[in-house]
Amino acid sequence: MNTESAAAATAGAPGDRPARRPHVLVSAAMSVDGHIDDTSPERLLLSSPEDFDRVDELRAAGDAILVGAGTLRADDPRLEVRSAERRGARQGRGLPEHPLKVALVGHGGLDPELRLWQSGGDKLVLAPDAAAPALRTQLGARAEVLGTGPELDPARVLDALAERGVRRLMVEGGGAIQSLFLTAGLVDEIQLAVAPFFVGDAEAPRFAPPRAGVVFPQDTLRRMTLLGTEVLGGDIVVLRYAARRSDADVVTRDDIAWMRRAIELSHSCPRSETAYSVGAIVVAADGTELARGFSREGGDDKVHAEESALGKLDASDPRLRTATIYSTLEPCSVRASRPSPCAELIRAAGVGRVVLAWREPALFVADCQGVELLAAAGATVLELPELAAEARAVNAHLVS
Repeated sequence: MNTESAAAATAGAPGDRPARRPHVLVSAAMSVDGHIDDTSPERLLLSSPEDFDRVDELRAAGDAILVGAGTLRADDPRLEVRSAERRGARQGRGLPEHPLKVALVGHGGLDPELRLWQSGGDKLVLAPDAAAPALRTQLGARAEVLGTGPELDPARVLDALAERGVRRLMVEGGGAIQSLFLTAGLVDEIQLAVAPFFVGDAEAPRFAPPRAGVVFPQDTLRRMTLLGTEVLGGDIVVLRYAARRSDADVVTRDDIAWMRRAIELSHSCPRSETAYSVGAIVVAADGTELARGFSREGGDDKVHAEESALGKLDASDPRLRTATIYSTLEPCSVRASRPSPCAELIRAAGVGRVVLAWREPALFVADCQGVELLAAAGATVLELPELAAEARAVNAHLVS
């Protein structure tokens, strides 16, 4: 089976979300009246230097950055991580300097002289099957071109990226691409910078404009959850929303509060040069804390945080089935010191919701598969990348 056929065969309907699909973050800046640009020939700058730095940090934390052909043609972006320090940190984690750069093309071609093709990092172009051959001829070795079936299906796009190991996808625009993923119910998080501008032009591009002939699915019409706000540069307000379809898949403010407690707990871990410091808390569906644990608790230098917390509970406790376990690090999938890794312990306990702050880097284990194992077992697995730096800081002596 060729690559294109494999992607098509694994894709589901837009409303389905196989566990392997990436976490999708939509990032945008808009005016107070909802526009992402004006109609002048020059690009309207809606962000401050502080906000540009925030976006650069988001890029550095992701596996792929995605834009539409319209954005490439109009803005000619490079889509690079600008900070040398962040690029170095990515390389220190065994990652390329820049995330994979992905372009979605519905129709038409792409200029072979765009700055994207001269920038660093790998490039991938996704287009309907009918448009893919011409793009391959046009771009040559500048980018890999992959067909997505008869149309530009966002579910197939995510499946194709998952096959390439993309876990976190940042969608930067433009408006049509934002709408494409939002109307398919495939967006996990929105970070929206609101600038103190009033464009006042009905012809100006808007954030996530309505798609002609597309009705927003009723099961996605849920009230989004505000995760937080931040003021940058004095007058730019950044709004963060969780935008998943089901209650279990929505990150809440309580999730963030519990994770901060788990991070605080991780500071209790005895220092080790050969193991991470991790905190874990098990919380019932009604918000009651059931148990907590941390690495090397009780003088056992082999015990893991999740193992310690779950070991304090009766395995027959019915609350475990609807509980959430918060872990500051991705639960391990391979382990030499115990018969079962933590991902298996969580599965065996029946805990169906797992929230983590930081994916395990390739330091002691080449490729941790804790998230994949839990998702394959039917658990809902959510990440809080905005707290990853705090979880990582406890282990600064191990990883930079």
